[in-house]
Amino acid sequence: MRSLAGTVGVLGAGLGVWASVGHLGLVPHVYVQLPVLAVGGTLFPLRRRFPTAVPLVLAVLTGLAFCVGPVTAATAYGTARRTVRAGRRARLLAAAGALVVVAATVSGPWLGPGSVAYGLALGLVLTPTAVIVPGLVGTADGQQRRLVRALRERGDAAERARRLADSEARIHERSRIAAEMHDLVGHRLSLISLHAGGLELALAGADPELREEAVLVRRTTRDAMRELRQALGVLGPLGRDTGSEALTPATGTRADVEALVAGSRHGGIAVRLDWTGPDLDARPAPVRRAVHRVVREALTNVHRYASTAHVTVVVVHDDETVRVAVRNGAAPPAGSAGTAGGVGTGRGLTGLRERVELLGGSFAAAPLPTGGFLVDARLPTEPGDAPAVPADRRDAGAADPYGAVGPGGAEGPGGADGPGGADADRGGPPRRRTAHLLTLALGLCALSVLTALGAAFVYATAPHQETGPPPLPRVGMTYDEVRGSGVLDNAAVRAAATGREPPRPAGTAGCVYPFAGATEARPGGLTVARYCFDAAQRLVAIDRFTVPSVRDAAPWETP
Repeated sequence: MRSLAGTVGVLGAGLGVWASVGHLGLVPHVYVQLPVLAVGGTLFPLRRRFPTAVPLVLAVLTGLAFCVGPVTAATAYGTARRTVRAGRRARLLAAAGALVVVAATVSGPWLGPGSVAYGLALGLVLTPTAVIVPGLVGTADGQQRRLVRALRERGDAAERARRLADSEARIHERSRIAAEMHDLVGHRLSLISLHAGGLELALAGADPELREEAVLVRRTTRDAMRELRQALGVLGPLGRDTGSEALTPATGTRADVEALVAGSRHGGIAVRLDWTGPDLDARPAPVRRAVHRVVREALTNVHRYASTAHVTVVVVHDDETVRVAVRNGAAPPAGSAGTAGGVGTGRGLTGLRERVELLGGSFAAAPLPTGGFLVDARLPTEPGDAPAVPADRRDAGAADPYGAVGPGGAEGPGGADGPGGADADRGGPPRRRTAHLLTLALGLCALSVLTALGAAFVYATAPHQETGPPPLPRVGMTYDEVRGSGVLDNAAVRAAATGREPPRPAGTAGCVYPFAGATEARPGGLTVARYCFDAAQRLVAIDRFTVPSVRDAAPWETP
């Protein structure tokens, strides 16, 4: 359907060019061009199947009939847009333009303006409008489309890579959480099993029935340990945090946070701690662990990206929530002293978000209007059975307003995937397609007008057979032919010749005395031309004779 519409459109444009130039009466053999236009319209749908032969054949037809120009222009545009290799495209356009010139030059004396020189001029006029300009426009359009497609594919690849990085960060954080659960719950279960074994030994002789209960408790505890290991193995390898990151009873307490702040201060960062509320030593270990991780990750990012900025660590602890906020000032310009530069992966903040939301809290990380950066986490003091984070929320990294992290985080605000990076065009596909088709239609109309004007100019300046002075009257011509040559009867000349003319030829039905043939041969004499016609209105004689002339007297003279 689209191919049929395109064929109808270019044929309509060709007919418009033919009508606008042919009806001016300047083009000989104007109706011979219609069959050539029909042949061009038949070849137009085959342009995709034969991308080399069809443009060359249409170029030859354009040289024979200028009205095929719009068809050739549309074909040159489409072929140039789809051709990727620049050398092949240039050779094809050059060959098509040369064929237009050669065909117009050769056919000029028969179907063109009437001579080789004017046929060459017509070919030079048709080549830019039918081949060169459409080919250049198609080349630019094709390169733009391929560039946009490559950028869109690159944006999609970057988006997939970022999602994979976020997923890896979440998996890594879950592995850490699994290790912590194993250490905490496993330690408690080991104590239960130990006490159950001691109770079993103590009740061995005192109360055999209670001993059996103690044995049941110990075995149940052992089974629970095995099942815990199996369940936590789903989240990832049970790695252990070691060194300064090892889980201790002081992890996440005020002393622990002060130690982190002091370490950053010794590293050259101006850090200030604001603690509001009681200590966190009575809170569950997962909450304290999350507080420790938020402060440590935020200070680590400040060390990497804004080591000269002032940093404030705020911890607000009340009966229901624990808020941890790390705010830093504006980072120095990239490449200056005090900044590491570059852009991180964002996995650290992604892992923090996963940890906080698994506890039922909220996490936010975003640049500040002043140029700094803020990491803000809110945790419940008693997580209990925290609601699971929906899968679409965990995987919506692209829609996360805090996905691009500023100087205090691991991603700069100008990350690889900016807003609209994959599809920067705000218009929908139907709107873009309609605008593109309208632009092509207007361009085709403009090229058709230029083709018509160029052909009309060449045909108008070329000499035609009917140009030049009219033929002289001769014996045997009809009365209308003689009148067409400018011989008209004049009453004054007829009156001067009346009674003074020689006898008329035999068979004369009437004579004409034109004023153009009357000349004064000598003073007092007037030479008169006489054209005599027979009854069939054919010229039978042309006579010239002299009659006396009468001079008008001056008004002051008397007769």
